[in-house]
Amino acid sequence: MIYYHNPRCSKSREGLNIIIKNNINAKIKLYLSEEITFEELKDIINKLNIDPIDLVRKKEDIIKKEKLDLKSMSNKEIIETLISFPILIERPILISETKAVIGRPPELIKSIL
Repeated sequence: MIYYHNPRCSKSREGLNIIIKNNINAKIKLYLSEEITFEELKDIINKLNIDPIDLVRKKEDIIKKEKLDLKSMSNKEIIETLISFPILIERPILISETKAVIGRPPELIKSIL
């Protein structure tokens, strides 16, 4: 399992505590400082069974600052934008071999443990 974690996010910290309490051996990926590839994000989106736009944190200031028009972007462009601005990726995310879950609320993480 891989846990996409932002230590500054309280929900992400709560999710990490759930993983630790359940003795889950998950690789912790600090996605804001570690590279995420296009294929990796595509895999996460497929495992979540969502459209790329649904992985975007739509209230982040960077959207206005960079004048990002998410509604007019293709799925490929949205994924590329998430790679360029990883702060836009919804968090936290726990993925297994076959599925993934966004930990909002953090208790949802338990659904794939």
